[in-house]
Amino acid sequence: MQIAWYDIIGTLGVATIIITYVLLQSAKIRSEQLIYSVLNAAGAGMIAFSLLYAFNLAAFIVEVLWFLISLYGIGKYFVRKIG
Repeated sequence: MQIAWYDIIGTLGVATIIITYVLLQSAKIRSEQLIYSVLNAAGAGMIAFSLLYAFNLAAFIVEVLWFLISLYGIGKYFVRKIG
């Protein structure tokens, strides 16, 4: 089995999301922190990017929504910070 470069990017995205979830559950980070949403957005973005090369509609929808929800969290962080 050959692993393509885009599979490596997708796998790094999966690792990023899993590590972020472990950090959240172990109370190393909180969901209100900027790093939580940034890591989730980065992970989802990497997975969605890899899906452009080996497309799966259901997975792509999940990752795009995960990315957009993470962007919402980033926006909320900055609104709280400013206000």
